[in-house]
Amino acid sequence: MATTIDARGLACPHPVVLTKKALEEADEVTTIVDNETAKENVSRLAASQGYQVSIEEKEEGIYLHLTKTATRLEEPLVTPVSGATLLLIASNSLGRGDERLGDVLMRSFIHTLGEVTPKPNRIIFINSGVKLVAKGSDVIDDLHALEDQGVEILACGTCLGYYNLKEAVEVGQISNMYDIASALLQAGKIIAI
Repeated sequence: MATTIDARGLACPHPVVLTKKALEEADEVTTIVDNETAKENVSRLAASQGYQVSIEEKEEGIYLHLTKTATRLEEPLVTPVSGATLLLIASNSLGRGDERLGDVLMRSFIHTLGEVTPKPNRIIFINSGVKLVAKGSDVIDDLHALEDQGVEILACGTCLGYYNLKEAVEVGQISNMYDIASALLQAGKIIAI
């Protein structure tokens, strides 16, 4: 059975959610989106579910043709990890009070994460926290070091778009609210700062 999802004009995570529902019922799905972020998010979801993705860009939208393959193409972005620790960073400053002090504390905190054990399995950046993964951030080198040590770094695509930082991301992966919510619900422990 084949189905078509028109997700043009829908904000994150709606294109992913609608596509996921369609994939549960069909071996062939065409999802129509109107932006690069939705194209990437739907493509990543489809690949993680064992679908081959072919992309057709037309004037009226981006058509993602998803066809079921015999085996999974890649592991899903978010996999259940029993006891996994997830660090949720919702600000580019640590604590409340003086902003300059908060900036110093955040730099120190991120640097220290590379020195302590155990490390978080994932760090998710949302709201102004996404500024930490973008060009000009003082913690880029520390975040690269954490990635090299196996820490998965995700940044909210909607938040990056709000701050006009999608093209400035230097570390981690642009994610979406579907993946973020899944990661939060599957974590063994969540630390929000």
